[in-house]
Amino acid sequence: MTTLTTRVFMNGNSQAVRIPAELRLDTDQVEIRRTADGDLILHPLRERRGDALLRILDGFDDELIRALEEDRAGQTPAQERSDL
Repeated sequence: MTTLTTRVFMNGNSQAVRIPAELRLDTDQVEIRRTADGDLILHPLRERRGDALLRILDGFDDELIRALEEDRAGQTPAQERSDL
């Protein structure tokens, strides 16, 4: 395991750490915790299955839902057909 040194800086009111390219994380969010020894541990958070769908559904406002329900109500009923 390679040990690298990097810099700590202020980003607005938050303290930030520059992560070198060799250790780049493939995620938008991390879980961070401090051990009893004072070490910080970063754990990448992967998008959970279904999170993208939930984000899309959050974008549905009452007007869109009402329009979809009206469209569905206006559709002709399914045709009755004999079995094959």
